[in-house]
Amino acid sequence: MALSFGASAAVNTEELTIAQLHQAVKENKTTFKQTMQNYLDAIEQSDQKGAKLNSVISLNDQAIAQAEAADAAFKKTGKLKPLQGVPVLLKDNVDTAGLLTTGASISLKDNVPTQDAFIAQKLKDAGAIVIAKTNLHEFAVWGETRSSMLGQTLNPYGLTRTPGGSSGGTGAGVAANFGIIGIGTDTINSIRSPASANSLVGIRPTIGLVSRGGIIPYSFTQDTAGPITRSVEDAAKTLNAIVGYDKADEVTAMAKSMHVDYTQSLKADGLKNKRIGVLNSFFGTGEQHQATNAIIRNSVEQMKQAGATIIELDAPIDADALVKNVSVHLYDLQDDLNTYLAVNPKQKPVGDLKALIASGQFDAGIKSNIETAVTLSKDSDEYKRRLKGREQLQKDVQKLMTEQKLDAVVFPHQKRLVVPVGETQVERNGVLGSVTGFPSIVVPAGFSPKSETAPIGVPVGLEIFGLPLTEGKLIEIAYGYEQHYPMRQKPVLK
Repeated sequence: MALSFGASAAVNTEELTIAQLHQAVKENKTTFKQTMQNYLDAIEQSDQKGAKLNSVISLNDQAIAQAEAADAAFKKTGKLKPLQGVPVLLKDNVDTAGLLTTGASISLKDNVPTQDAFIAQKLKDAGAIVIAKTNLHEFAVWGETRSSMLGQTLNPYGLTRTPGGSSGGTGAGVAANFGIIGIGTDTINSIRSPASANSLVGIRPTIGLVSRGGIIPYSFTQDTAGPITRSVEDAAKTLNAIVGYDKADEVTAMAKSMHVDYTQSLKADGLKNKRIGVLNSFFGTGEQHQATNAIIRNSVEQMKQAGATIIELDAPIDADALVKNVSVHLYDLQDDLNTYLAVNPKQKPVGDLKALIASGQFDAGIKSNIETAVTLSKDSDEYKRRLKGREQLQKDVQKLMTEQKLDAVVFPHQKRLVVPVGETQVERNGVLGSVTGFPSIVVPAGFSPKSETAPIGVPVGLEIFGLPLTEGKLIEIAYGYEQHYPMRQKPVLK
């Protein structure tokens, strides 16, 4: 029997989790179709109207039909796939069959892939439904989420601020309840920055755990993809869905033998007896850093109260120096992006990075980066020096954590509050995970004081960093922290 609209309307989709959606469907309190419509309505009300967050590049016009199919499948079998009927906001650099995939660039405004990226197919296999493709900083090359395709995305907690980036469209959309889960990609900070700036959970997995196949690349050395969600539980469920071996991405060979259920790490006492290092060099010392410092120091105290042992670390690691001297993102960009642009050239009028520059079809904010990239070479001594520096950093971090018997290291994701629109996204610390390839999770840590432009304050995120393939342990720590000290709040949207 079809459910009545009255019954389904009783379920509030704001802050809804995967488990809550599935329970409501099982109890005939809603349908996947009605839930999908509610999220489409939210996008209609607040993305180009109302708050005008400007986070969505394109909608899936088959989302309602796909939700109806999810309802029919449940009615027939009485069983639910892990993400069945769950609306996912997908960053628009992830190929999605039949939907635009633009990299947020007008140079790719007609690019409609015929095949899903590996992770897009994995999400669909788990039952998820792509509700929308979201804005990013064009070609994911910076952190403010501004593009020639859509313009500037706004932070739902303070409309004068950026949402972080480059996955800021996903971050703003998930925070504003435009879907239940989201997917971002991360070359230096790009999953964790929007998570921090939007009171969300973001996971950057170990390189090799999640395929990059079918994702517009920036740097195959450092690129990965991962969940952006409102809860640690939903992040774990989303990570479960996207992990796996992809023959088109050889680094994922390690995932062949990985049969981990990350939801098994959702332990309320996850901080008990954990040894947590605090990386003091990743805190700022200026007046502009004090709000963030206070929030993160309080988070560390909360971890201690929940059973963790805290170890102060004075290792002289400089995040900005890692970007300038170790990261290879600009060295990889030309070759790696060109491999993507060469596929299905009829839909891509710019065949390589040099042609893109010549066309002028990009936001002015990425001009310096892409013009620099075409002057750099993977054959250069400097590139090789950086790779050696990366290897040394991996060894140094492993040695530090092993000697101190640390389960994780924590620090503020960004030393200061996420920047206002028009400013460059500075002083982010996510580069440690990016240049090592090691995993990390950002969780909501709190908010700055309220202001006229930020009604509940500006979100601040705590980054939890670990050794390779310790995602389960990091999720355990993050979940224990979240259960002890839940700081996620939804934004106030007009």
